[in-house]
Amino acid sequence: MSDAPARTMGAFAPTWCFDDFHAGLSQTFVPLVAESGDQACFQGRVAHAKLGSLHVAEVAADAHVVRRTSRLARRPDPDFYKVSLQVEGRGILTQDGRDAVLRAGDLAIYDTTRPYGLRFDGPFRMVVLMFRRSLLRVPEASVRRRTGQRIAGDDGLGQLIGPFLAGLAGHAERCAPEAGINLADAVLDMVAAALSDEPDGSRLVPPPRQAALVGRIKANIEERLDDPDLDCASIAAAHHVSARYLRKLFESQGGDSVGRWIRHRRLERCRHELTRPELSDQPVSMVAARWCFTDPAHFSRLFKATYGQSPREYRSAAMTPLSM
Repeated sequence: MSDAPARTMGAFAPTWCFDDFHAGLSQTFVPLVAESGDQACFQGRVAHAKLGSLHVAEVAADAHVVRRTSRLARRPDPDFYKVSLQVEGRGILTQDGRDAVLRAGDLAIYDTTRPYGLRFDGPFRMVVLMFRRSLLRVPEASVRRRTGQRIAGDDGLGQLIGPFLAGLAGHAERCAPEAGINLADAVLDMVAAALSDEPDGSRLVPPPRQAALVGRIKANIEERLDDPDLDCASIAAAHHVSARYLRKLFESQGGDSVGRWIRHRRLERCRHELTRPELSDQPVSMVAARWCFTDPAHFSRLFKATYGQSPREYRSAAMTPLSM
């Protein structure tokens, strides 16, 4: 997060003028352009906290428009997804040629690497999660199909997730670091589940038999992540399919190859262990080797490319509470 003005989350008292609010938005999230038809009387404020790998923010303000322009989207900023929960009022999210009208309880996801806009015609309040795109276990193509779309807060998984996220904003800053890390992982899994629950009845998964097989394969991969002999051939043999068919199964989901999936899950195990206080005295190289990354320099480059920080920087940040 940035050093933007901050406040304790909870009861919201909007007191910022428009210029301070505009600056607070860009410092808390990514650079944005904001416009208001009545800047002289405008009131708004942003509060934020860190929860493991998530940035959790609460935004309340009067009517305005905020945009991530094409020029800003081309900046070399980190790649983030943002998930918003409309708590009060109404907003309209626009991305990828789609408009989502968001009312209280509704959610939406958007991508900071592409232009988007949010319009609020009156006072509102919302909770926003921001996290690196690499942390979401959903293929990028699948997420792109859901940007600029409403995830209903009165039906399906949205009905379960919305109240949870609304409560999360008030508790994020009070979580112990390790609890926050585990909670952040659970939130990301919930977001992934909501994105897979498409409103038109179609699913971002293969047909039933293939989905069951992929589920068994991924569960087997999780059990064998510390096995240096884990590869496409051994996985295919264990499930009595050809390596070619296994690769097609993964490709059918529009996401990672088998090898990339294994690498990502091993990186996630390393990331999690680097945040555990009881393992803080273990060298980074030992943590990496436990999950089959035997070249420390290669592991460090891969970790930084995925999470935006070196393993040591990530560990240090995870052990340091965010000052509000």
